[in-house]
Amino acid sequence: QVQLVESGGGLVQAGGSLRLSCAASGSVFDINVMGWHRQAPGKQRELVAVNTGGRDIIYADSVKGRFTISRDNAKNTVDLQLNSLKPEDTAVYYCYAQTARAVYWGQGTQVIVSR
Repeated sequence: QVQLVESGGGLVQAGGSLRLSCAASGSVFDINVMGWHRQAPGKQRELVAVNTGGRDIIYADSVKGRFTISRDNAKNTVDLQLNSLKPEDTAVYYCYAQTARAVYWGQGTQVIVSR
């Protein structure tokens, strides 16, 4: 079992920045992939950024050049730096971790970007 706890969401004006953090505990040595998804009101959950554990980092086209994912395996954390935020980035952001057997999700942290 892996437990994930997110922090860092909030309300920000368009053009502003936020940093989301996610800390993993439990069976952290089994984790291969860590990343972030988001779900906007009335929309499906979508991938934002993922670190596969090696050198592979994948971003959604909508956030490329604005968001940066960083992973610290020693601390079992994955952070997401959100810059140049837009109102359409408003969503609940979920941290996730994937092992060979399961995918685990955090409880979500709300990001609201005002015009």
